[in-house]
Amino acid sequence: MTILDGKKVSNDIKDEIKQQVDKMKAKNEKVPHLAAVIVGNDGASLTYVGSKVRACERVGFESTMVRMSNTTSEIELLDKIDELNQNDDIDGFIIQLPLPPQINTQKVLMAVDPSKDVDGFHPENFGKMALDMSTFIPATPFGILELLDRYGVETKGKHTVVIGRSHIVGRPMSILMGRKGFPGNSTVTLTHSHTKNITQITSQADIIISALGVPNFLKAEMVKDDVIIVDVGITRVPDETSPKGYRITGDVDFENVSKKASYITPVPGGVGPMTIAMLLKNTLLAREQRM
Repeated sequence: MTILDGKKVSNDIKDEIKQQVDKMKAKNEKVPHLAAVIVGNDGASLTYVGSKVRACERVGFESTMVRMSNTTSEIELLDKIDELNQNDDIDGFIIQLPLPPQINTQKVLMAVDPSKDVDGFHPENFGKMALDMSTFIPATPFGILELLDRYGVETKGKHTVVIGRSHIVGRPMSILMGRKGFPGNSTVTLTHSHTKNITQITSQADIIISALGVPNFLKAEMVKDDVIIVDVGITRVPDETSPKGYRITGDVDFENVSKKASYITPVPGGVGPMTIAMLLKNTLLAREQRM
């Protein structure tokens, strides 16, 4: 059994990006600039955006955090997005989700200039991805592809089962794993909350990508020997023995499923670190496209 170590690979990617940024600096070229907009005071969102800012510092990017109050109106946020769209100094920016209830998330994501949409959420970028055109791939799916690629995990002709159909992970992964090329060329089954007899489906899978958000959902009896497991789930589970009062748990019963798997991602330290690394990679791509 091989651990797909997202922490190590993400650090490798950051080192590679830093080398490219150092070359830009040596030529007195503008370095990539990533902005993040956060509305409200959601603890998990603040932590996540903070880690993105630190990652920018590590690789030599410029970064801007735009903090807006929980009472921000939709019009105020759209005005801020328009300002970022027009700002030539900003190469890419993200809108941290979730947004407060008074704001229409879809309307906000639609307002982002597709050429600066380094999260890959805009319909134009999603459509290009579905058509195998060059574009920004959403950071988490992009990170999963990179992990499979760097570990040389064979996907051609395999049966991939994706659990969860979110626009951020499940649906794009179902498209990407079926595309021509590597990683890809697999036969994909997309499962969700209305799928019947899910164990019958997962037990036939060569590769399982779980993005459900239900702790320890995937049990050992639901998978076959030598299965490849990518666990995208990140859930805070109360734990009185932990100093923080909780522990981070994935969708997969790691202790037991890992005994049957040929490759598996840990939680934490698997897909999570890859997401930020690929956001940086998308920002570098945005900068190159604007040069």
